Amino acid sequence: MPNETANQEQTFLIDLLRATYQNQEISPFLQQNLSKLNDNLALMLRKWVSDRFAKEPANATNIVGVIIKLSTIIQGFEQGNPASNLEIAIAGYEAVLQVCIREDFPKEWNIAQQALVKAYQQRQNILSKTLGKLREKTVQTQNQINIVTEQLQQELQEAKLQFNDLRTRITQLKQEVSSSDSAHETISLIAEFQDLKQRQMRLEKFANTANVSSNTEQFNTAIFYDIENLTMGRSNPLLNFSLKQIQTNLEKTTLVNKIAIQCAYADWSDSRLRLLKNEIQELGIEAIQIFDYSHKRNAADMQLAIDVMELAQSRPTLQVFVIISGDGAFAALAKKLHEYGKTVIGCAYEGQINRILKSVCDCFIPIPTPQPKIEDIPIKEVASESQLNDDILVVTKKALQDLKKDVGQLSQLQKGGIHLPEIHKILRNNIPCFDQKRKNHGKNLTVFLSKVIKGTDICLSIDNNKLMLREMLTIGSNGLSNRTSKASN
Repeated sequence: MPNETANQEQTFLIDLLRATYQNQEISPFLQQNLSKLNDNLALMLRKWVSDRFAKEPANATNIVGVIIKLSTIIQGFEQGNPASNLEIAIAGYEAVLQVCIREDFPKEWNIAQQALVKAYQQRQNILSKTLGKLREKTVQTQNQINIVTEQLQQELQEAKLQFNDLRTRITQLKQEVSSSDSAHETISLIAEFQDLKQRQMRLEKFANTANVSSNTEQFNTAIFYDIENLTMGRSNPLLNFSLKQIQTNLEKTTLVNKIAIQCAYADWSDSRLRLLKNEIQELGIEAIQIFDYSHKRNAADMQLAIDVMELAQSRPTLQVFVIISGDGAFAALAKKLHEYGKTVIGCAYEGQINRILKSVCDCFIPIPTPQPKIEDIPIKEVASESQLNDDILVVTKKALQDLKKDVGQLSQLQKGGIHLPEIHKILRNNIPCFDQKRKNHGKNLTVFLSKVIKGTDICLSIDNNKLMLREMLTIGSNGLSNRTSKASN
């Protein structure tokens, strides 16, 4: 029977797509199949788009057009379940944006993107209304619980008074018993006493249960791990940190009751992340697979933000959101969560968190900065005249690589380079006692930086005046002067 239902839904989807492609009127067809407009149809639509793009790349334009048109019609369809219709439309838009590239389909990509934004807004309105109804129902239920609890407490108090009176009377009768009549009265009182005692026990048990149910600690916390931020990048990830210790520190705060959801975002196909697998499974963290569709977009950050906002709207019991990342882009996410009345906890390396993100968090929990292992430092960086695996060289290299995470600094590195005085200022601001620590490698800043950037994608121009990306020299060598295009390591 389940297979028959699945086949019927698959046939319904194919008929919908065919009718849309042939510009037929599909509203009557939708009206006749309202029960099939559900989450299963949304899942099948996503899979169909992915499979069809893989099998027919040459027919991509027609496929994109049909999916966008069908999603738009279902989004505006007023019959059936509006929430289900909207999820089907969102599935179509998201599937298109996941499989097509903006550069190849600029018109279709923009249409799908704008439609998806509108659909998200509709979903937010639906969720807000649903959340409001749930809150109202929760308040009513809690009021009823309070009333029943109060009544039980009153009955319990009355039962206790009766219990004490009966106990006093039984004691008196036992002392005064001298006739069969008084003996019968005593037995009757004892039976009444036992019944009353059992009633008192039931009332106490019920009252305790009511109190527990109204005061039980909720699973109120969701934790989101930005693994790339924790590993300090993907080129040479640092893995000597403890997710267990992070979780333990969070549980010590008064804001966290019980952890309901944990998600870790990364490209888990990277074999180097296998070292985290056991700890991820032990702690019950869900590993969210992320593939970067473009080097210009951080897909993990985007997916994390989307998941957070969906949960913030759909799970009213989740009141505390923990963001394990120092990325400044999450400051806007934290502000939006505050608009929904949520509490935000930031957790990141003390020296690596964005100051704006830290300022908007309700609570910040620092993580000790992991020290690179000896085997993580390439042997080719060791020279006889100095200890090139010294901490200051490692920290400086990390600080220079972090320049690429800032949009403005990355743009400077790509276009004309960053002047050394500005580099010096950045390093002094980010590395305590920078000038004193680098003296072991010579007083000349240029010589020191040459050692640090050796073998990296950052180079020092021949005039020793700027740092820039090595790849930009290769890409634009025809447009650069001979003097600039000769760069030292």
